[in-house]
Amino acid sequence: MSRKRSCGSLKIQLIKKSRESALSAVQIFNNPNILFKSETYIVLMIIAWTYLLHAYFKENKIDYRYIDKKRSTDKRIIYQTRDGDYLYWDLSKCLKYDPLPLSKNCINNLNFLIGLRNKIEHKMVGELDDALSARFQACCLNYNKYIAELFGEKFAIDKYLSFSLQFSKLSKEQRELIEDYDLPETIETYIKTFDSGLTSEEYNSEEYATRYLFVPKTTNRPGQADRVIEFVKENTNLADNINKEYVLIKEAEKTKFLAGQIVNAMKAKGYTKFNFHKHTELWKANDAKNPVKCYGGIVAGKHWYWYQSWFNFVEEHCKKHKSWYL
Repeated sequence: MSRKRSCGSLKIQLIKKSRESALSAVQIFNNPNILFKSETYIVLMIIAWTYLLHAYFKENKIDYRYIDKKRSTDKRIIYQTRDGDYLYWDLSKCLKYDPLPLSKNCINNLNFLIGLRNKIEHKMVGELDDALSARFQACCLNYNKYIAELFGEKFAIDKYLSFSLQFSKLSKEQRELIEDYDLPETIETYIKTFDSGLTSEEYNSEEYATRYLFVPKTTNRPGQADRVIEFVKENTNLADNINKEYVLIKEAEKTKFLAGQIVNAMKAKGYTKFNFHKHTELWKANDAKNPVKCYGGIVAGKHWYWYQSWFNFVEEHCKKHKSWYL
């Protein structure tokens, strides 16, 4: 009985630590006096999710300690710190456990934040708050959903949180420049590379990034305009009209090319001696698969696709050295 109580007590402690980290993350992000919002939010939410999954593993009797597989034979040897404490799985390791009670899109969101955390560690990058707020929002909603599903509604945190208010409307200039963020090149490259590895369905999932459309609302009836945000149900006339009116602001998917498509396109332009071998030599000589250059990426974890920027590079190369390929 004492051991069961001990395990149950540890699970509750993990859940409480998880909730405290998540609440702190959101409260800090919504605090107008704090400038280091995104970096702090990401770190605290990663801690919150780590504790949450540890509690799940504890409840389901899954050993989430790091095991020294090389030295373990008849008896398992657990990695320990210098102080003798066991080493427990970090969030990346937790997310690789199968089966896991999280959706693929939720895992995509967390893996994105983990990679971003690794990129910005010990760095001031600025302007992440607005640029990535959709993914932060999704992370928050996912957390509240899964803590309630796994451990009960009494542990949900939505009752402690509310929408953040602001003091001014967006000006015309702000709306026009809403996506003109001054992000470091390494961060932009990371975001583009990660997103290019997702399917269209995964990228547009609300569990990966939750995007809202806000428009000023007027009404002639008292009591109808009391909420700052009103959610519209899908498949209604209002939702259809909103989709039609704002269709132009949807992000266009990048044009992608397989290597064969680029080779055939160059041949069609008259560069008949340009072949697969020449193409391979060209991208290797220019380190074109380096993510920093953003010439392409792996899509859906399967094939490498080249972007329009690489297609243009190849075409310019063939024009410059047309005597080699005509």
